Amino acid sequence: MPVLRRRPSSAQPQPVARFPTPLWGAVEPRSGLSEVALAAGQGGAGAPVAAGGADIAVGAGPVPVPSGPATTLQVLRRLDTGPRGLTDDEAAARLARAGENTLPARQDASWLRLAVRGVRDPFTAVLVCLGVVSAAVFAWGTACVILLLVVVSCVLRASGEHRADRSMAGLRELVATTSTVLRRADAATAPAAREIPVAELVPGDILKLGAGDLVPADVRLLRATGFTVHQAALTGESAPVAKTAADDPSPRAAAVFDQPQLCHQGSSVVSGSATAVVVATGAHTRLAAAEGRTARPREPSAFEQSVNGISWILIRFMLLTPPLVLMAGAALRGRGLETLPFAVAVAVGLTPEMLPVVVTTCLTRGAALLARSHGVIVKRLPALHNLGAVDTLCLDKTGTLTQDRPLVERGLDAAGRTDPGVGRWAAVNAWWTLQLADLPAPDALDEALLDAADEAGLMAYEGVAALPFDPVRRLSTAVVRTPHRLGTHTLVVKGAVEAVLERCALAADERDRLADLAARTAREGLRVLAVATAERPARTRDYTPADERGLTFQGLVTFRDALAPTAADALAAFAGQGVAVKILTGDHPGTAARACRDLGIPLGPDAVVTAGRTDALTDAELTALARRTTVFARCTPEHKARIAAALRAGGHTVGFLGDGVNDLPALRAADVGIAPRDAADVTREIADVVLAEKDLTAIGHAIGAGRHSGGNVAGYLRITLSSNLGNVIAMLAAGLLMPFLPMLPAQVLVQNLCFDTVQLAFAYDRPHPSVLRRPTVLSARQVLRFITGFGVLNAFADLATFAVLALSLHGPGTGDDEAVFHSGWFTENLLTQGLVMVLLRTGRRLVAERSLGPVGWAATGLAAIGVALPLSPLGPMLGLTTLPTAYYLLLAVVLALYAGALVLFRGRYERRALTDPMP
Repeated sequence: MPVLRRRPSSAQPQPVARFPTPLWGAVEPRSGLSEVALAAGQGGAGAPVAAGGADIAVGAGPVPVPSGPATTLQVLRRLDTGPRGLTDDEAAARLARAGENTLPARQDASWLRLAVRGVRDPFTAVLVCLGVVSAAVFAWGTACVILLLVVVSCVLRASGEHRADRSMAGLRELVATTSTVLRRADAATAPAAREIPVAELVPGDILKLGAGDLVPADVRLLRATGFTVHQAALTGESAPVAKTAADDPSPRAAAVFDQPQLCHQGSSVVSGSATAVVVATGAHTRLAAAEGRTARPREPSAFEQSVNGISWILIRFMLLTPPLVLMAGAALRGRGLETLPFAVAVAVGLTPEMLPVVVTTCLTRGAALLARSHGVIVKRLPALHNLGAVDTLCLDKTGTLTQDRPLVERGLDAAGRTDPGVGRWAAVNAWWTLQLADLPAPDALDEALLDAADEAGLMAYEGVAALPFDPVRRLSTAVVRTPHRLGTHTLVVKGAVEAVLERCALAADERDRLADLAARTAREGLRVLAVATAERPARTRDYTPADERGLTFQGLVTFRDALAPTAADALAAFAGQGVAVKILTGDHPGTAARACRDLGIPLGPDAVVTAGRTDALTDAELTALARRTTVFARCTPEHKARIAAALRAGGHTVGFLGDGVNDLPALRAADVGIAPRDAADVTREIADVVLAEKDLTAIGHAIGAGRHSGGNVAGYLRITLSSNLGNVIAMLAAGLLMPFLPMLPAQVLVQNLCFDTVQLAFAYDRPHPSVLRRPTVLSARQVLRFITGFGVLNAFADLATFAVLALSLHGPGTGDDEAVFHSGWFTENLLTQGLVMVLLRTGRRLVAERSLGPVGWAATGLAAIGVALPLSPLGPMLGLTTLPTAYYLLLAVVLALYAGALVLFRGRYERRALTDPMP
């Protein structure tokens, strides 16, 4: 009903009256030292101090100060300011000391810097080491090829991350450019309101704020009228928070964002008006401090740990292989350093040279597809692989599983029975309070009441006066003329249950019974407002809070959270992907549990836990509890970070979705930090993945893309390493048995080039759907087990070919034995590698394929090269020669047996993998 919720209004923030003299005494701005600065021994008026728990930074930075809340008068004295504001000279001096009110500069890494950073990747570092060794033994061809692969990998990776940086730059939100402050030309001049650039704000400035303004610095309220702010960027709270200028009696240990007299940079004004004093600017604000803490190095993610593990396996093999070749050649064949190029070639042959290129291409293609199709920006490419490995996703309830708006559940009378009339009275209060109190817009609960109300029923009442919601009274009142009751005004009061009940004419036991009814309703996960009315004789003088007495209790209105439209589908998709959802929320346990039940999330006996319970648990106990718990309620930022770390310690790969500054610790503690586009700027910067919208289905698409890329990378690694290991074993055996090198270094290099080139097809492959149903974990132990088993099988095929060549075709000692042997083995190696590519693809079945696909076509091309190259004019240049027809017939038999063995062992491996907890 637009007529009920929309009222054209051009109302500006209400003018704020000058503070009366008795409140401040004789405090005026002074150019000398403040009393507190003198008492603390600080050498200037810019000494930073605390205001109700906040750091007041007048000078260069915060310093230790006595604990305890500061009164308004103390704040002004410590800042050497007053309600009349600063003079121009004082503001200029403070600006020179404190600097401009801007966050520390954020500079995106250049394309060249990103490319150089790629060399630090473990796989790339392995290739660089091999290139250096190859150059040291004058194997210039090998060194050049390796250098080319390193350059291509770094360029691809830098291009993908640079594209993500450009996308992030486009998402950075605009900030306030000017602010209204009270300034004076000199001490004798009356203060005047001025619009100045936000960058020129200094501690001690008196600032005016109104609805729609962004809070440009950390401030302490001096006067506020109906003032609420939206601080989701800082705390993740979806509802506006009421702020007051009253001195806060809470201890300094209270959460700084919860202190009602403080507002922080990054929040925005929803309603009301206020006058405030600036207590911190620029790098000294809470927002800047949170951003500074993000500079600490993060713990290695799941992808980095797995990459490091596999890299060390390769390094050990490469360090071990050349000495073995040299020692065996010297001991058995009397060869010396002439076998060194061959030893280096064998080490290179073991290494998956294309790994950085394949990994980077897979991740870059997946990230580009996500950005183009689903609005998901992957800022760091390894984060896409981490997404594929995620098996636990931590998220908040509000704004994720539920929308940032409530819905009316029902109205209850005093006996707990459903009564629509209670909701009607509440809607009357909401409508006329909105109309008569000059509010810019209804709050979320009033919006829900008006959405559910009957328009004709509301129009039957005529508004007379309104007392808007006050965070001290915790209720609002609308005065209306009741139809057919001439000479009578009806007060309709709505607000917190306790506040309304204490104003009702009720006996103590009845008041306790109604409070217990409200508490039981709240434990069911519903928000509750109480409604009461009172009839008064019509009058013309103003109504005041003193009239809110002797009320008649009408009942309770209950609200539930509106579920996010896509939440149920997204949760079902997560279940199909094997991803467990953990809800870490600051809400009441009952509210969170109800949302879970509405969405069909199963809750076991220990599935809902209040986060405070974890404070007494050890890390090991928390890890065990987190494994079986679904909802952690009443979470602080520290709780969220500790729970995420506990889940990681339990062997899970954790994703965390957060949008506020208070989520930064948990984002850093998780393997993958995810933030929506409208999150706080600093939160988006530290996140690994940024969503265009706060939609869980986008995370599901991102996890699927990560598993797609991870499945291709895992398949490439297993196939390549097992094939390479089999070739190395066979070469070592042949080197010990043959009177000549089993393959020339140039032939090894060409063979590797052919195999490496076609392996780029893995980046364009489409894994089997079964790969997308389980986390893709790149486990070094399982990769080692796979490549060992299938590498030995490949070595047997190579040795069988060696037997065919040595015993059936040419006896040792004839002149062309060496060239025939090299040619036969060269052809067999490329054919077997083509077979391995087709038959060992992750999750694929050859008989189920209707087309060859990228990998199948690449394997066919590799086999064609293996057969044609010895017959081509290039063959003699590489030391290859034509092979007799009988060899191809015998080789076909060997390959058929090898293919059957691959299919058999592949089936056994898959059956065993199904029983493993980690694929």
